[in-house]
Amino acid sequence: MAHDKLEKKLLRNLGRAISDYKMIQADDRIMVCLSGGKDSFTLLQLLHKLKVKAHVPFDVFSFTLDQSQPGWDDSNLRAWLTDHKYDFEILTRDTYSIVMDKTPEGKTTCSLCSRLRRGNIYTWAEKNNFVKVALGHHRDDMIESLLMSIMYSGAMRSMPAKLLTDNKKHIVIRPLAYCREDDIAEYAEREQFPIIPCNLCGSQENLTRQKVKKMIADLAAENPKIPGNIYAAMGNICPSQLADNELWNFSDLDNQLEPLEHVTKAIDLLNQ
Repeated sequence: MAHDKLEKKLLRNLGRAISDYKMIQADDRIMVCLSGGKDSFTLLQLLHKLKVKAHVPFDVFSFTLDQSQPGWDDSNLRAWLTDHKYDFEILTRDTYSIVMDKTPEGKTTCSLCSRLRRGNIYTWAEKNNFVKVALGHHRDDMIESLLMSIMYSGAMRSMPAKLLTDNKKHIVIRPLAYCREDDIAEYAEREQFPIIPCNLCGSQENLTRQKVKKMIADLAAENPKIPGNIYAAMGNICPSQLADNELWNFSDLDNQLEPLEHVTKAIDLLNQ
């Protein structure tokens, strides 16, 4: 795929997601969480490109949390941000030591690491008056999360494209919601982003997400429409066809029954 064609495809999907979920309003200040991975680099660059063409004015700011992981080196990331004249902040907080201290041997670190990261992100965003926080999760992340939740947690939930935080102080947006991971990976490689590998979660084998990712890939090899269908299902909910009493009043269905025609006639005859 030609580079300009790939970028146009990603920008088109980015713009469509932003429009569908009303992610960005006039004069919004968007804080992009740049982790150093391919997804967040792609998101940051595409938002800056969209900003030039958009009819609605908005600002983009890059925020990176240095969690003091061994081997972390953000010198190339800093140089890249400076060369592109992107406004940015890199904050150092040693959450790595906390994660390693609190996580039992053999257990995955992702959950605690994620909670500590989110806490630092929201705290900094609030102190610096950022309401909109943009994350680099893409379509594949969302469908994997949905299936993981169903199979391992017994709940039907995923990563929403737009979310109001529990404290109602921030709106989390995921503008890459319609973008495929394969396209993002190709784009990141062609752009030669200065990727910083994750030495915490990424090095752990047999993570649940990797199993689910492989399962989806195997199904997609037989039917390429399956990943897109799973994503579409998240926006095509039929409450009456599921089993959640909070979404559908099953107990009242008996009162909504229409009388059978022959029973009605029999009652009429008896009443004559």
